Amino acid sequence: MYLDLLHALPEVLSFTNFAAVIIGVIAGIVVGAMPGLSATMAISVLVPFTFGLEPLVALGLMAGIYNGAMYGGAIPAVLLRIPGTPAAVATTFDGYPMAQKGEGGFALQVAVVSSSIGGVASAFALMLLAPPLSKVTLLFGPSEVFWVAVFGLASIIFLLGGSAIKGLISACFGVFVSVIGSDPIFGTDRFTFGQLELLDGINIVILLVGLYALPPVIDLLEVPLKTDGVSSSKLGTEPLWRALPRMTRFWKTWIRSSIIGIWIGILPGAGGSMAAFISYNEARRASKTPDTWGKGEPEGVAAAETANNADTASALIPALTLGIPGTAVAAVMLGGLLIHGLQPGPMLFRDNPDIVFGFMWQFLFGAILLVLVGGSLATNSFARLLNLPRPLLGSVIIVLMLIGVYSIHSRMFDVYLMLGFGAIGYVMDKLNFPLPPVVLGLILGGFAEENLRLALRIGRGDWTILFANVTSLVLVALTVAVVVGPMIKRHFDKKREAGGEV
Repeated sequence: MYLDLLHALPEVLSFTNFAAVIIGVIAGIVVGAMPGLSATMAISVLVPFTFGLEPLVALGLMAGIYNGAMYGGAIPAVLLRIPGTPAAVATTFDGYPMAQKGEGGFALQVAVVSSSIGGVASAFALMLLAPPLSKVTLLFGPSEVFWVAVFGLASIIFLLGGSAIKGLISACFGVFVSVIGSDPIFGTDRFTFGQLELLDGINIVILLVGLYALPPVIDLLEVPLKTDGVSSSKLGTEPLWRALPRMTRFWKTWIRSSIIGIWIGILPGAGGSMAAFISYNEARRASKTPDTWGKGEPEGVAAAETANNADTASALIPALTLGIPGTAVAAVMLGGLLIHGLQPGPMLFRDNPDIVFGFMWQFLFGAILLVLVGGSLATNSFARLLNLPRPLLGSVIIVLMLIGVYSIHSRMFDVYLMLGFGAIGYVMDKLNFPLPPVVLGLILGGFAEENLRLALRIGRGDWTILFANVTSLVLVALTVAVVVGPMIKRHFDKKREAGGEV
């Protein structure tokens, strides 16, 4: 099982694959350092340009961007009190006060070292937990795989938080998009509206770029950012090797926050923001000097950054083995796997072990490279990124989006379709409709339909075949628990609030 992991290492260490990870880390830090941009948007824009690349090269770029962006969000969080990514909100609590005291450089160094430690822990969790889980899922037949898809959709709908109705609508929209095109069995047209371009269905890249890349760019152009001339000379930076001895006292926080981040990452829909907040609160509660927190305590930066990076690779554990992404970025990465002919789920580890295990190594190397790249450059060169004109940045991203989508089939229809999905994504974002269920609906919709119809053909139309074994019944019970659990919790919360008011 773990022998395949070792066999994949030489391929990852080749010049092209390793260079892809390095470029990805640098690009990710740049993206994360720009408020309003995110790893999700960066990977969405990148995916169309990876068509001609080897799968491992493309995945290395994605892994590097993911690791880099999660740290890069700490740069504006510390210097401007503006989170570069949503997961960096907790970093502002102590990072910005440190910058005001002239310790901005040390705050960023604590952030990059903590981010690297969290990322390494997350990569090891992916390596250790995903292979045995994949062995179990290989025993699944069509009915079990169908219930896994239903469980994945239910998880992302009801565990995301917010309105379950909005989550359900988003997922249904994604499932609807998945059935556009020709029927896989009978070959009849479905929802093509007379457009020949839709006969092959809607390419997932068009949906990803439209939903995840266009709305942030519109926000980027709408809201001006005042940086007040951020200068790297004001950071009070010292060489990283001198700063490291001052961080050794954070070792308990690093361990605690890594465990919290990994656990939160595995849970569908939780994400780095929740991990950072929980980790920050736990570290503050365990601190001997809780009164200093929020006033420039570097341990607060360490807790937040370790946790929001420890959920990166761990979010891919359910994504790679079951096809259930733990975060929005993981959902986009599943799209990246699909365009290279790799179907996330039980068969991925059996059919493409060299690629999937190489992807795990790339996550580990990406986390280690954070210290080497970010530690030497982030506190100086990357700080100047905050002074770039936002209209220029937005225009460049839009041009890249248009070129990338057009290059898929060399037709303007795809560009118009992407703009249409972008408009839908912008409206959904403003109305607080979650976007991950849309992507998961597109990925799992066709997957669920195919396995449902296959199971029914095996059972000759008998629906009881979907409940014929213990595994299916367990998955049905888990799905019901995911749906009913939040409703029961909400009922008791309302009852408790009503009792408190009385």
